[in-house]
Amino acid sequence: MNLRKHVISNIANKKLEVRKDGRDCDITAIYGQDVFNLKTMKDYLPKPVYRKLMHTIRNGATLDPTIADDVSNAMKRWALSKGASHYTHWFQPLTGSTAEKHDSFIEPDLEGGVMMDFSGKSLVKGEPDASSFPSGGIRATFEARGYTAWDPTSPAFIKHSASGAVLCIPTAFCSYTGEALDKKTPLLRSMQVISAQTKRLLACFGEKVDGKVVATLGPEQEYFLIDKELYLARPDLIQTGRTLFGSVSAKHQQMEDHYFGAVKERILNFMNEADQTLWKLGIPAKTRHNEVAPAQFELAPIFEELNLAVDHNMIVMEVLRVVASHHGLVCLTHEKPFAGVNGSGKHNNWSLMVSPDGKNLLEPGKNPHENAIFLTLLCAIIRAVDRHADILRATVAHAGNDHRLGANEAPPAIISIFLGEQLTDVIGQIEKGGSRSSKSGGTMHVGVDTLPILPKDATDRNRTSPFAFTGNKFEFRAVGSNQSCAGPNIALNTIVGESIDEIATELEKVPAAKFNNSLQAILQDIIKTHKRVIFNGDNYTAEWAKEAAKRGLPNFKKTPEALDSLLSKKAEHLFAKYKVLSKTELHSRHEVYIEEYKKTIILEGTLALNMVKTIFIPVAIRQQSIIADNVIKLKAIGVSAGSEEQKKKAVIIGSLISRLCGSGEKMEKFLEAYRTDAILKETENMREAVDKLEQEVDDDLWPLPKYGEMLFIY
Repeated sequence: MNLRKHVISNIANKKLEVRKDGRDCDITAIYGQDVFNLKTMKDYLPKPVYRKLMHTIRNGATLDPTIADDVSNAMKRWALSKGASHYTHWFQPLTGSTAEKHDSFIEPDLEGGVMMDFSGKSLVKGEPDASSFPSGGIRATFEARGYTAWDPTSPAFIKHSASGAVLCIPTAFCSYTGEALDKKTPLLRSMQVISAQTKRLLACFGEKVDGKVVATLGPEQEYFLIDKELYLARPDLIQTGRTLFGSVSAKHQQMEDHYFGAVKERILNFMNEADQTLWKLGIPAKTRHNEVAPAQFELAPIFEELNLAVDHNMIVMEVLRVVASHHGLVCLTHEKPFAGVNGSGKHNNWSLMVSPDGKNLLEPGKNPHENAIFLTLLCAIIRAVDRHADILRATVAHAGNDHRLGANEAPPAIISIFLGEQLTDVIGQIEKGGSRSSKSGGTMHVGVDTLPILPKDATDRNRTSPFAFTGNKFEFRAVGSNQSCAGPNIALNTIVGESIDEIATELEKVPAAKFNNSLQAILQDIIKTHKRVIFNGDNYTAEWAKEAAKRGLPNFKKTPEALDSLLSKKAEHLFAKYKVLSKTELHSRHEVYIEEYKKTIILEGTLALNMVKTIFIPVAIRQQSIIADNVIKLKAIGVSAGSEEQKKKAVIIGSLISRLCGSGEKMEKFLEAYRTDAILKETENMREAVDKLEQEVDDDLWPLPKYGEMLFIY
């Protein structure tokens, strides 16, 4: 029995184990129990300290340094009560994942014992090595110093393991010279931009905001689950997160029976534990279900303020991976772990909300005043997306997402906006001066006459659109499942902030008596200039690609060309103007992401070559040898029936061996020369040959788990 068959046998005989019985779980009691949230702060902090900290959290005010020691002491006492022995500054470097360095609370007491200590200084600032993280040239090896700075707007939390716990403190990460080395710092900067500019716009309409305007996010997370034993028998999954080889099985997703289907018991046990772990961390996991592809699933949370939602999504991915291991499973968050079936995305549901009253500004209103504000923001977003479609595309550009964008489950690389029939009709009327009634009745003079009431579901859902209005939010569907949501939202906040800034600047100069007419003219001009980005049809069709080209919409199909948009003068000016990213910080990110792309392609090419040479060619030779031996034996006893057919099969296998050998020689040269385009193409050539070989080799000889096993045996 080969390894593959042995693994399948083990899975077949595996007993279903439930780690915990969740039937008696009181969700309201456990929710947020591992978070130093507002309720916990109120219990542990002196009232004056609590009020000062709340002022920072709710209003974005500068942290009062005099309260740091009180907060750190309270946080320490709470963490110790949870069994924590260490604390860490938890941050998000440009690797795309999270980072942490653990320090224990212990301090020697000079009497042979220890005290448990955690100072305000340790809370507010840390000093990890900055030279070993990707920085795009900002930090050199000999320039090691970097700083982490406490982010009080994202609460500290406890991460448990089987033998202990650690207090995790969300922080920003910057260099000794002040440049941002992480994803949180520019995200927080961009949030200040969108808040300040939207408040200016609302003031033009006579709306005073006492708090702040916050971007909100509800990131849906798609992922695959496969049995751990099958995973460990696939070197490509272990090292790259995706299958470099694998013939699509006879049954995959064509029966359409997995989507929203009944959840298998083993997966349901996993989901129950994942939900409970997330709820303890104060993460509002709401929806779970089977996704389109076999072995694919989705988790969706309730909307939260953007910074917190991004942090929570990073935690979600880690929890999914950890909990999967508890159940003998592996969670795959790569955008395209399996060819021929749907890949995974992270639907970035973005909106704007007035805090603390919770009013959603992208919710169509019930009166002319509210609708005028809604339509103004809508037009600002249309202009922003059209003007900076290249930047949005760059934020979702990486090697994994290149396999997904434009496939049957993902939008194409062309960035366009879906508004739906009713809103498109409204926009068209504004452009023409409101001369005719809308599909829902009423006239369209913005701010004067009544806009027809638009229910939340006034639009259909367009799964092919990369940027779709879905009733009270925009869904940016191009974000990859393994990506941080920070980058796309940094761009969204900044480009929309710029567009709102320009509208507010014009309106602030207008006398009250001319306000409505001026607003009407501004919106008309925006629609006329930028309506080309609106498309409500099927984004997958070749006709749309041709039409988009006629409209002048950019279409960057591969990561390198998409990332080059970050080097444009337009991008430099945009991010520098609003102090979100300096030119140095912006260029450093381009360098980091290009380098990451190249390393990924080279890694995949190197592994593909190794697997071809050490796994697939040997098994092909063995199969060919078996056939040849059988033909010789048949000839020796005078049996000719089937002999010619076997010779043909041996020839087919021989041609595939020759093809793989030739491809291997090319790959070695391409790897030596770091030719990423050629490596990528040759990796696909190898895959095509190996996948054909899989159809020719005896099932008992094939060494690696097949698609039909990985996608259905769990």
